[in-house]
Amino acid sequence: MTEKVYTDYFYDEADFDKNHFRYKNLHIPDGIEAQPLAVPPVLKPDKEEGNDVWFTIESMEGETPFLPGSKTKTWGYNAPFLGQTMVLKTGQHVHVTLKNSLKELTTYHWHGMEVPGPYIDGSCHAPVYPGEEKEIEFTVEQPAALTWLHAHPCPSTAAQVWMGLATGVVITDDHEAELPIPKAYGKDEFPIVLQDRVFHEDNQFDYRADYDPMGVFGDTPLINGVIKPYIDVTTQKVRLLFLGGTNRREWRLHFDNDLVMTQIAGDDSFLAHPVKMTKLLVGPGERLQVIVDFSDYKEGDIVNLYTDDFKLIEFRIHHFEKDDSVLPDTLFTPEDPVVADDAVVRKVTMDDHDKINGKQYSMQRIDMKAEVNHAEYWDVTNTNSKSHGMLHPFHIHGAHFLVVSRNGQTPNPNEIGVYKDTIEVAPQETVRLKVIFPKEGIFMYHCHIIEHEDAGMMANILIVDPTKPEPHYDLMDMETLTKAFAEEKGIPESEVFMPGMCTEGYMNHCHDDANSGASHH
Repeated sequence: MTEKVYTDYFYDEADFDKNHFRYKNLHIPDGIEAQPLAVPPVLKPDKEEGNDVWFTIESMEGETPFLPGSKTKTWGYNAPFLGQTMVLKTGQHVHVTLKNSLKELTTYHWHGMEVPGPYIDGSCHAPVYPGEEKEIEFTVEQPAALTWLHAHPCPSTAAQVWMGLATGVVITDDHEAELPIPKAYGKDEFPIVLQDRVFHEDNQFDYRADYDPMGVFGDTPLINGVIKPYIDVTTQKVRLLFLGGTNRREWRLHFDNDLVMTQIAGDDSFLAHPVKMTKLLVGPGERLQVIVDFSDYKEGDIVNLYTDDFKLIEFRIHHFEKDDSVLPDTLFTPEDPVVADDAVVRKVTMDDHDKINGKQYSMQRIDMKAEVNHAEYWDVTNTNSKSHGMLHPFHIHGAHFLVVSRNGQTPNPNEIGVYKDTIEVAPQETVRLKVIFPKEGIFMYHCHIIEHEDAGMMANILIVDPTKPEPHYDLMDMETLTKAFAEEKGIPESEVFMPGMCTEGYMNHCHDDANSGASHH
């Protein structure tokens, strides 16, 4: 029996970002030679004792030589740009020192990690001020997955991610160790952080100049911070861990000659069953893992990976040994909790480019309340019109969900039997999710087009244990945030640029054409 191979992206082409809102085509600047893909080094623990492990994550300024000539001023985690890959194992108790060596406040959001909120989750309610260190700790209680860490000081999340504050956090477990899949990091397993940027005068970023409330596109691809990367293929099978790290851009990936990719994992777990495909859409915030088998190629061949018709990565084939390993039909069995018959179905709408359920975000407003470890259905609707709408990637902090249906129909094949936290929702589409929050706290849910969340397409949910007294949380507010940015930059509060999300009436003004100034030099 021939295995099914899917040959489309599962979404209507009319909804793709390339058809909407000042899309920028990609290009390679002059003078760029192909260079090896940068594989982020693994972050070394400060110490390990039994099941406890200690790390320091430092937000820092740096310079990165992307282009000939001047180096670009960038930010990163323990690195000039992006960061070092943090590897954790299910069951570990993790202690992290969050060190902010930047000149402005930031936060540390563990996207995809199931940790308590809001202070450990790292939303805008957990600022770490310049020169400050904070200690957090949590226990890893989720299956193997690629999660990630990024800044989230709304409404300056987009600006700080644009400067480089994003890095991979890999969770491993015993089950993954037993699977016959590539897992030699940097040899047959490669993280692929998909991003784009615009370079201005003297090779610098200028987010303020590039700001677009509909979402910021770059015109130069950066793959793990490399503009024109290649990978030396020395094994028959290669595992690629894709991370949609862009502010706005979707990535529609395919290889030469429709070489098949076998997807084995999504955001927060392996898939129940492998899915073979020739095309893969990766939206902002999503993570998708695939295995590529190069057995039909020989030493000296070159195989290219594209987004649409633009070449992103060159795979240079070298001698490799034959690999007869076979993926099992079942990779993972997700828990599928029962939703109580009397449970209310949550209705969540993403409206325009800046609202959830008709409201812009307010930092101190609790929009929903639910119980910890209590499964619910959420019906998430993109209310944009088909003629003027776009795909909105919907993300929930601190939770995972199973995709139940799309407009009442079966979900996409690579959305079945996998834990996710981010999902693309098309205009006029309703996606039903089965959502569960395993930890208590206040968590955000929002569109992961980062300019949209910064503009207010975001809300708060309070997760409680009904057997315990409800805790009090000190939540950030716009006045405190604005005063802090003004003091850090040495400017009047009226000159602090934060786009869109002036929803609390502070100073009665709103700048919709600029940002906090994080990347404006």
